[in-house]
Amino acid sequence: MYNITIKIPQVVKEKLQAYSVNKGVSKSEIVRTALLEYLEKEDFQFEGSFLDIAGDIAGSEEGPEDLSTNKKYLDNLGK
Repeated sequence: MYNITIKIPQVVKEKLQAYSVNKGVSKSEIVRTALLEYLEKEDFQFEGSFLDIAGDIAGSEEGPEDLSTNKKYLDNLGK
């Protein structure tokens, strides 16, 4: 995940803090959810690659480095 910094009025900070405590959810999660909902309402079309969309999980699994280029991994596939 990436970090961003935003400036918000004191009253918004207090409401966010109170909501966070009341719901037992982090302030970051509340802001992420609100931002995603806003972008979906605005019919925002993201035209990035799959890596752009799933970049935070890419490379999180262990496996052979040559899986996509070494045909030996296909020897017993489908048998």
